[in-house]
Amino acid sequence: MTEIVHVPLGDRAYDVLIGEGLISEAGRHVLPLLHRRRVAIVTDENVARLHLDALKTGLGQEGIEASALVLPAGEGTKNWENLSRSVEWLLDQKVERRDVVLALGGGVIGDLAGFAAAILRRGVRFVQVPTSLLAQVDSSVGGKTGINSPHGKNLIGAFHQPSLVLADIAALGTMSERDFLAGYGEVVKYGLLGDSEFFDWLERNGPALAAGDLELRARAVRRSVEMKAEIVVRDETEQGDRALLNLGHTFCHALESATGYSDRLLHGEGVAIGCALAFETSARLGLCSQEDPGRVRAHLKAMGMKTDLADIPGDLPGAEALLKRMAQDKKVLDGKLRFVLARGIGEAFIATDTDTNVVFEVLNDAMEERQRRV
Repeated sequence: MTEIVHVPLGDRAYDVLIGEGLISEAGRHVLPLLHRRRVAIVTDENVARLHLDALKTGLGQEGIEASALVLPAGEGTKNWENLSRSVEWLLDQKVERRDVVLALGGGVIGDLAGFAAAILRRGVRFVQVPTSLLAQVDSSVGGKTGINSPHGKNLIGAFHQPSLVLADIAALGTMSERDFLAGYGEVVKYGLLGDSEFFDWLERNGPALAAGDLELRARAVRRSVEMKAEIVVRDETEQGDRALLNLGHTFCHALESATGYSDRLLHGEGVAIGCALAFETSARLGLCSQEDPGRVRAHLKAMGMKTDLADIPGDLPGAEALLKRMAQDKKVLDGKLRFVLARGIGEAFIATDTDTNVVFEVLNDAMEERQRRV
């Protein structure tokens, strides 16, 4: 059964389809968007091996011709070089303004291909076909596209909403355990930021969901997408409420930068650690109970996820250096860091006057614990 979450953004409204087999059925869902029966697909080497043939077959069943650009896999692909390569390839394919680009893959491909579509001929439509849990619940919805810079993550980009999102739950079965759990970090984030009942549900059902229960996976994806869509509709370009979606991300982006955007720390792993640190900071500021950070960590540990700086392999800079990296974050406003903190599970808010001395203490204590455990 396919479920639909509508994202009502006026003339840029679109549907997010959630169900099994959507990749092989892509043709009939994409066809209504096309002015001519051809599309250009951007994907990566890992995803191409698993899903590209099925997508092309599904498109071919509706007589849709498809060409594909296969890029290297990994966060390092989100750079100027691959953006330029993608745009030039799309121009070589003679993609016109009324054509459609398909982004087949996880968050990296969705962000990169979406940005390429945003700047190609001043804006070409694109369809997200997310194949990872992280992409299905978060990055494929909301229109954020972009690439990384040596200065920080996602600092170069554009808001460019997709015309359609096809979240094939069956594709999640091809993910490694580590990649799936990294995506689960974004799922947990939604419960922590605005739905305590959803977090309760995850505590009860998370292990079975991770073990492969498709019905539970579909429910988790649907609820996450519903919550993101609600926030995006209220604040599409992140002038206010949308920043709530960055719970854990200020810490996460600093850690990703410190680890060179490598597989030492996947994005969702950084989000999970960042959420734990955000709740620890909130507790020390007296905003939430002392029990809440422990509950967050307990669930992450029960799922077998990274929860602390000590779980990150290799060297890390000290607390002061991490704070400096945070100063490059997109959420800096008028020179002040905006942290997403919490008054409890499901009660996140945007704080503009956070005492950075407390943040330093949290990071410093986490570094000391890391040194004791190494």
